[in-house]
Amino acid sequence: MPAASPLRQRINRWISARTPRVPGPWRIDRRRVYILPTRYGYGYGILLFVMLLGAMNYSNSMAFALTFLLAGMGLLAMHHTHGNLVNISVRARRVSPVFCGETARYTLELENGSATARYALNATWPEQKPHSHIDLLPGASASLELTLATERRGWRPAPRFAVATEFPVGLFRAWTWIELDMAALVYPKPAPHGERPPATSGGNGNIGGSRSGADEFAGLRPYQRGDGMRAIHWKSLAKQRNPMVKQFVETMADELWLDWSVLPTAWGTEQRISQLTRWLLDAETSGRPYALRLPGFTRTPALGEPHRHECLQALALFQNS
Repeated sequence: MPAASPLRQRINRWISARTPRVPGPWRIDRRRVYILPTRYGYGYGILLFVMLLGAMNYSNSMAFALTFLLAGMGLLAMHHTHGNLVNISVRARRVSPVFCGETARYTLELENGSATARYALNATWPEQKPHSHIDLLPGASASLELTLATERRGWRPAPRFAVATEFPVGLFRAWTWIELDMAALVYPKPAPHGERPPATSGGNGNIGGSRSGADEFAGLRPYQRGDGMRAIHWKSLAKQRNPMVKQFVETMADELWLDWSVLPTAWGTEQRISQLTRWLLDAETSGRPYALRLPGFTRTPALGEPHRHECLQALALFQNS
């Protein structure tokens, strides 16, 4: 990407000084709306200038009247284009996490707090063409979406963007710069399938166990007050003085411990993070409880969306010092 010219750099610094990063909502003020002719507007102006020269050359009053009428319509269009943005409120919605390499989607909510409808509103990053437009009735709200490619894990803050319009006739473009405090969490990119988790023991690997249940017969035990009649082993009653009760155990699923310290030392930080992400996603898909241990971060075995998000966030923000 070519370096920006000194003039462009000065303009960007001036815009940044006038556009602080705010949490929102941001109400568009009349003093923050900029307006310039579009290419059709410049062509319209050139046409009016040629018509004016012709009217002056021939001293034709009807040509003067037509020229001034069209000029007045252009000025009226400029007034409506500028006013189409004023008093619009813009706020950020929650940004869903994405994996590295996917597209981050930033959703904006625009609300019309005035008594007049607003038409053909759009939002874009700098030097980008709009993809969609919305109309707002009085008191109504609607959403616009901005997208950004992701190249690395971690937080992806949204840069400055423009809310703009060319309504009603496209001769002028009015816009305002806004920078809302919103960011997308970018999870690490999962490694390809194939690598198996290292076999470890205790709190560092696969943990097998059992607990009381009704899956597998585990022997007999003396009768205790409260045991059900169906649990009594009646065949042993003739041989023993006290009744015996059948005991069963329920096999627990293996718990997977994903431990940073047991990964090969030859792997770099990003390869380790990517592989841990793959094993985490596979464990969640298969319904196998998993734990995560990183330097300064430990989560015990569990399943579910909150646990998944907490572990993926820790991997996304991990910095190996």
